[in-house]
Amino acid sequence: MDLILWRHAEAEEGSDTLPDEKRRLTARGEKQARQMAIWLAKHLPKKTRILVSPAERTQQTAHPLQRPYELEKKVGPGGTADDLLAAVEWPDHDATVLVIGHQPTLGQVTARLLGGTETEWTVKKGGVWWISHRMRGPIEQTVLRAVMNPDFL
Repeated sequence: MDLILWRHAEAEEGSDTLPDEKRRLTARGEKQARQMAIWLAKHLPKKTRILVSPAERTQQTAHPLQRPYELEKKVGPGGTADDLLAAVEWPDHDATVLVIGHQPTLGQVTARLLGGTETEWTVKKGGVWWISHRMRGPIEQTVLRAVMNPDFL
């Protein structure tokens, strides 16, 4: 299984009058999303399943990819690492799953899968972590395939 975690791009700040789920991307965030979508489009398998948080900023991040996606509350704000891993069926799903979500959940998932302990790792806004699960004989392995941030594109 390949699991790709994509943090939403830069979004406007929240306020008392702007609910968190309604926050939209900034102009810089829109550029980040476009740049990362170009990179992902070159590398994603055609049959990638895409799960997107219901928050406006994650859907805006997904749009430049121009692929169908499913809204999934389990990867939305307030979701846990357990919620996300259950939604993607880690490690048992037999294909590639792309999740467009939020901190701190994405960082917690990367820490658990790569470091063995759920702790507070940071995934940069607009950044992607590509993690694979594989079997080498009787041994399970979790492999970091790529980390990409929009600043490097």
